[in-house]
Amino acid sequence: MNELGTILGVWAHPDDETYLSAGIMAAAADTGSRVVCVTATRGEGGSMDEERWPPDTMAEVREGELERGLAHLGVTEHHWLDLPDIDMDTPLPDVGSLRVVELMREVRPDTVLTFGPDGMTGHEAHKSVCRWATEAFADAAPSGASLHYATMTPAYVAEFREIFEPLNIFRPGTPPVTPPSELSIDMALDDEALARKWKAISEHESQIGYIIDALGEDVFRRQMANEWFRLGAVRE
Repeated sequence: MNELGTILGVWAHPDDETYLSAGIMAAAADTGSRVVCVTATRGEGGSMDEERWPPDTMAEVREGELERGLAHLGVTEHHWLDLPDIDMDTPLPDVGSLRVVELMREVRPDTVLTFGPDGMTGHEAHKSVCRWATEAFADAAPSGASLHYATMTPAYVAEFREIFEPLNIFRPGTPPVTPPSELSIDMALDDEALARKWKAISEHESQIGYIIDALGEDVFRRQMANEWFRLGAVRE
């Protein structure tokens, strides 16, 4: 991961970073590269079991889950944007865009990882984060930096889309699909890396329990075994 240099990940909710880039972040951190993770909200709108995780406790719960997950990956730099998490249909307040620009200037990343304009799942908060990261990249990223959008491959979608359908995770028109020849980052996690990612995502207990119950642990592990991004832009 040395070729990615300093990495800045810009995400909407705790666990986004782990699902989509845990292996990349851990590999980069292991080689001494700087990895900075930004999370727009504390995910307080994401209680899957209100009896076990009442909505008024979710922000604190998910904050702890994220901190423990990042520790497994060796990521020590994290920033909250402290924006409200409401629902899948509500964009985030645009005040977050200013902070992303500030962080882009402070961190001066070589590589920026985020959602594409599709938001991966169609979640409006994901789309907000993509827009901010894209605009901040154009305004403030250093020369030579590259911006990458999370995506999936046709083979992945063919294998897993029907399995995920009952969970209503993906809105119409998602997930994004990119042919392997057009990927800018294509990381297949080996057994050790996948085990580490499993430890990190397992910390997000409030979010993954119902998915594992629905899919089974083996399928859940397999669908996390690759991380893909397509090139969004290069800063000249």
